[in-house]
Amino acid sequence: MAGSWKKITAETRKAAMKRVIAIADRASLASMKLLAALNVLAFLLFLAVVLMAASKARADTPVCGGDDLVAELSKNNAAAYRDVEAQAAAVANGKGRLWKLEKSGQKPSFLFGTLHFSDPRVTTLPPAAQQAFDATDTVIIETTDALDKNAMMGALAKEPNLMMFTDSTTLTSLMSPQDAEIVNKALDARGIPPFSVAKMQPWLLSTMVAMSPCELARQGQGAPVLDTKLARDGKAAGKAVEGLETATEQLRAMASLPVAFHVRSLIDTLKLGDKIKDVNETMIALYLRGEIGMIMPALKAVAPGQADDQAGFAEFEQTIVTNRNKVMAERAAPILARGNVFMAVGALHLPGPDGLVEDFRKAGYTVTVVN
Repeated sequence: MAGSWKKITAETRKAAMKRVIAIADRASLASMKLLAALNVLAFLLFLAVVLMAASKARADTPVCGGDDLVAELSKNNAAAYRDVEAQAAAVANGKGRLWKLEKSGQKPSFLFGTLHFSDPRVTTLPPAAQQAFDATDTVIIETTDALDKNAMMGALAKEPNLMMFTDSTTLTSLMSPQDAEIVNKALDARGIPPFSVAKMQPWLLSTMVAMSPCELARQGQGAPVLDTKLARDGKAAGKAVEGLETATEQLRAMASLPVAFHVRSLIDTLKLGDKIKDVNETMIALYLRGEIGMIMPALKAVAPGQADDQAGFAEFEQTIVTNRNKVMAERAAPILARGNVFMAVGALHLPGPDGLVEDFRKAGYTVTVVN
């Protein structure tokens, strides 16, 4: 391992580090989180895994693809599509990415729902959002930790058990022999030696494989996800950039869910195989149409598996979405009070009775959809 690592150039190691940090900004059904390791040796090994995966993705899929599965559903299964539409229509504040926040005595601010992808269609703001972004003084994102890799790695090193098994547990020891075989074959197909990730927490690995090979390659080449791009653009324009959470808090939230749920999620994600690019494309297509409330019903319909675990999925939504909404709203309050703020967080945090749109209305803001 040491000998082969020396052959990797300094430039490649730097690119790999950027790739690790870029992963931090993802939070959705296919959420991607920062990956770290127990010690220097394990960390170098992980970077090698990322390099192999990104290299394979670049070789196999130089151009992104994928089909919009909801569009296919509307053509091939009208009844199922109507059910998805009905579920989406029942989601409060389910349409729209950009919302205006107004309160007496304050300059208006904006709430924008993001998708944690590097696809140019996603990272290019719609005109109204770009105009709002340009005019505001402050940018809020979920966490600014991802912008400082040294600070992030230092913080995560204090709680290695969030990312790795620190006892005798291994990934496959939590699975049946049949599921372990599925996982090992799928990892091999992605260019990831199963032994190299044997001590990773299952949720951590599932966030990695939930990306299409093309998205993995694009981020591996340094393309930022939307949230990171907004923070960088804000800094470059002289705006104040503030975060609402720490990376450690996000990791703790993921790690707090039952390990059995994470194992099932990993297996289901790997079973998708090449279909993962279609799932990613479906999320992007719905996002670009502003159909935020349709994302979860659609994914449950077109990519069944994880969603079949109703209790586990409900706990996931409560922990990863609802609980964090309350934290975000509370911590954003003093920043929003200054006015003229552009707040950008994962789009799934906006809709629903416990979403940020309703949270800010309860806080006294008039919240209206822009587009």
